[in-house]
Amino acid sequence: MKKIALLFPGQGSQYVGMGKKLYENYSAAREVFDEANEVLGFDLKELCFNGDINELTKTENTQPVILTASVAAFRVYMEKYGVKPAFLAGHSLGEFAALTCAGAISFKDAVRIVRNRGRYMQEAVPQGIGAMAAVSGVDKPVIEETCIKVSDENHLVVVSNHNSKDQIVISGHTSAVNTASEILKKHGARIVPLKVSAPFHSPLMQPAADRLREELKLYSYNEPKWQVISNTTHCRIKGRKRLLTTWHCRL
Repeated sequence: MKKIALLFPGQGSQYVGMGKKLYENYSAAREVFDEANEVLGFDLKELCFNGDINELTKTENTQPVILTASVAAFRVYMEKYGVKPAFLAGHSLGEFAALTCAGAISFKDAVRIVRNRGRYMQEAVPQGIGAMAAVSGVDKPVIEETCIKVSDENHLVVVSNHNSKDQIVISGHTSAVNTASEILKKHGARIVPLKVSAPFHSPLMQPAADRLREELKLYSYNEPKWQVISNTTHCRIKGRKRLLTTWHCRL
């Protein structure tokens, strides 16, 4: 039998109605959404299924919504097919979902962590001040050089994500991201602004990372049941120290 790997999505993948069909058709999914509602103290499924996209895109809402939908989908998958994954991984926030599904942390604790993680990230950079954009069609050195030329202390943009050999994401102050984007377009780049509310994976997130580091110390963790591969080190996440380092660095 071929080995199966499961990849969990990150921020920017959210949309109104996400997970609704799973909730309507599978008790396993309903249990996950209902547990999230109980832990967070508000109707997350109403926001997810019928809410306003601008409210949904606020990172303090996006993060628990995507985690909840991901865990719900995983539990339905296991109930229907039961094929254990050989590997799990996640795109940024999705790494939390991968580790939750692998049993490294309880869903109850994970959804509380990502809710607070989102709040810390939004408070570090208020909505509208920061932005991200996916860049394709130009070489990495051109993107890096453009970011350096555009940036100063109060006008920062950096390369934040290496999604593939053909796509790189830039992140930083909205004005700097826009300036870099216009320059890169002149080099033939295709620019896609991301549906996010803060400049993730940039130095502007350092205050949030510091707060998250302290919060992560409050929870209990287990060894993952299946191998979870870090998208920063490309290695298996094993042991409490590596897990905490991975989560702290995922901003």
